Amino acid sequence: MSVLEQLNSGSIYLICGSIVAFIAVVCVIFMVRAWRAGKALGMDTTRMKRAVTASATFSVLPSIAILLGVLALSGSLGVPWPWLRLSVIGALHYETQVASAAAEQLGISLSPGQMTTAAFPSIALLMSVCIMWGMILSALFNRRYLNRLQRGSDTETRKGGGFGDRAMTAMFIGMVSAYIGSYAGDFISGNGRLTFSGDWTPLAVVAAAALAMAVFTYFSEKKGKEWLENFSIAGSMLVGMLVAVLIGH
Repeated sequence: MSVLEQLNSGSIYLICGSIVAFIAVVCVIFMVRAWRAGKALGMDTTRMKRAVTASATFSVLPSIAILLGVLALSGSLGVPWPWLRLSVIGALHYETQVASAAAEQLGISLSPGQMTTAAFPSIALLMSVCIMWGMILSALFNRRYLNRLQRGSDTETRKGGGFGDRAMTAMFIGMVSAYIGSYAGDFISGNGRLTFSGDWTPLAVVAAAALAMAVFTYFSEKKGKEWLENFSIAGSMLVGMLVAVLIGH
């Protein structure tokens, strides 16, 4: 039996599938409890439905990219393991990057046929360990953070937003800046000229997605098309993906 056949064996499917099924059940339980809690608090049902619609549309498009990531990694890591990683806690860019880096250090690549029984445990362990700190830090410090978040919301909302609003805004700006900056850094200035040495596709995708978001925002806020707000993020992502495909061809 080859390494890939072992990684796609029924026992591996059973282990990974059981974990994914458990997480799916937990998600359904939390969704039902959240809806009931919203009703108990007297929240408007229409707003709650809009939130569900926005969340669903925002989830569908990224899931397509995640499915492609599972297929891309399945040629070397089998189907069950990438399926588990990208269904529970992993992120597409993280899993592929860490798996490639680990394989490189082991002297192989993620090309089909190069995986070995000695390399897979090391790659799988690294993929798991490097992303587990979010859960650990949440378990240790989340209660303290929520208390600080509540105090900030109570005392600072009148000043233009509480601690939670500023923290989320700062985190989002930092994340976007890090990703865009990693590609904008390929611009090189020398001899009085500005040249670009990298792949400009990510920058074009960012520009197209930002323009699409501006269009959605304009129609939803200026033209009274509030329903478009539910599809603004998903639509912008779809435009960005389309631009990437067009440029790639």
